[in-house]
Amino acid sequence: MIHVIVGTKAQLIKMAPILKVLKHRSINYNYISTGQHKGTIDEILSNFDIRSPDYVLYEGKDVTSVIQMFAWATRIVIKTLWNKRQIFRNDKNGIVLVHGDTFSTILGALLGKVAGMKVAHVESGLRSFNLFHPFPEEITRILTFRLSDYMFCPGDWAVKNLDSYNKIKINTRFNTLLDSLRIALPEIRKINDIGIPEHPFGIVTLHRFENIYNRKAVDRIVSIVERIANTRHLLFILHKPTEIKLRKYGHLRRLEDNPNIELRKRYDYFRFIKLILEADFVVSDGGSNQEECYYLGKPIILLRKATERNDGLSRNCVVSEYDYRIVDDFLDNLENYRFDPVRLESSPSEMIVDSCSQFA
Repeated sequence: MIHVIVGTKAQLIKMAPILKVLKHRSINYNYISTGQHKGTIDEILSNFDIRSPDYVLYEGKDVTSVIQMFAWATRIVIKTLWNKRQIFRNDKNGIVLVHGDTFSTILGALLGKVAGMKVAHVESGLRSFNLFHPFPEEITRILTFRLSDYMFCPGDWAVKNLDSYNKIKINTRFNTLLDSLRIALPEIRKINDIGIPEHPFGIVTLHRFENIYNRKAVDRIVSIVERIANTRHLLFILHKPTEIKLRKYGHLRRLEDNPNIELRKRYDYFRFIKLILEADFVVSDGGSNQEECYYLGKPIILLRKATERNDGLSRNCVVSEYDYRIVDDFLDNLENYRFDPVRLESSPSEMIVDSCSQFA
């Protein structure tokens, strides 16, 4: 059997196409949620028309702090050791499918090993080669590589990054996010309830640990956002952890009072992609946003020192390194970073399901 372990909203968005392929092919699978994120999960399930988890390992509030992470992870490991037969349906020869670079990724891989099964890592081989950018994601990936038996790599570059690992590697060419967008786009065209500004605008979405972990980091990103807002209208999409830190350090009111910055709550996935499609550009620190903008041909600047992805670099994506000069140059040359959406006939999700059906 194929056991799919997912914990965050971003993971579910990228794994949803795989779950849909399994459903379409009538392949029996076991969907396990670590419960790391709960908010908007139901919306994502509804967006993609996939079923609720078969087993939820944690029912509490969203896990957002390091201390919460340790308590949550310890609780889940103990629960799995105690209930592993029930959680994995007495399966001893299945495959555990994990995704990406979150705490749920490494936790899912560990649970798979505890249950005595093979582990397959989706989105494997991505590296920034900088342990602190992004942190802790780069470390999580390296640990997951070591625990994985099968590695699904979204491109030649990712495969090459795994040369030193004697594991089975499958090149899916692109990420499953490309399939997510294919599913979403027909429905997105019907959406008209999110208040698209009548004038040109950019989207800001920031949430990574290295950008909000202390006052200095928050001051830095706010300074850049305000600089961009001097000449551009911005929709700042508030992730809850970011909103909490902006309020804590006294920046939320400043942003609210800026006539060129419009603060908005988070949207479901389809509505968020609708905003990206309508925007002139995106300011983000998210790897998924980097991929989405590449597939859509949308200019994006990353407020990061380094990225583990090479999607769109030097084409539509610029890594800011928090340098005002790089930010200004990006804004002055937006049209140079725009191109037609990526077209691809093959499906990364179909390739992953084909391989897992052979492995399991």
